[in-house]
Amino acid sequence: MPSYDFALILSRPLYEDELDPLFGRTHGAVTVSIISEPQHADRPGNASCSWPGTTLAAAIMEVVAHVEDSAPGVHVVQVEADPLLTIRDIAERVGRSLDSVRHAITGSRGAAGFPSSEMSTAGHRLWRWSKVAAYYGLDDPQLVEAKPTVQAINGWLALRDVVPDVAPAAEEVTSALSLVIPHVA
Repeated sequence: MPSYDFALILSRPLYEDELDPLFGRTHGAVTVSIISEPQHADRPGNASCSWPGTTLAAAIMEVVAHVEDSAPGVHVVQVEADPLLTIRDIAERVGRSLDSVRHAITGSRGAAGFPSSEMSTAGHRLWRWSKVAAYYGLDDPQLVEAKPTVQAINGWLALRDVVPDVAPAAEEVTSALSLVIPHVA
């Protein structure tokens, strides 16, 4: 069974006392943003993981349920399945040395046009995997599956937020996606 990398945007970060239930459900496989003071609860939180599943949709929906069941009042508002990577992550995924990736980034060796970093945090730059994979000419079947899956699940999350009485159950969404993803991805 493959493992899928994805991140969830949450309605708020988790409090420290909400970590134990999530850890118990996920065996520590889900990393979340935490807060200790209620005044910080007005900003979005996030959760990220590499989670096994028969499909990306099944993996996402399982983690959505774990997060929401572990922390009352927390709702997943969006999903992202095109991870941001460090230089070390890139080197591991493409099977190159750190120096080789650094040279590609600076343009001092290899083909020109390495993608720009998406963001910088604490002095470390992060790159979007889909852009890096394209630069190296890699076909990642999980990225092909990710685009329509994420679009559909984000639509479901929005529908669930706006008109929850009409939104289908998570299992119905997962089932529908398993029928169509092989044909649209």
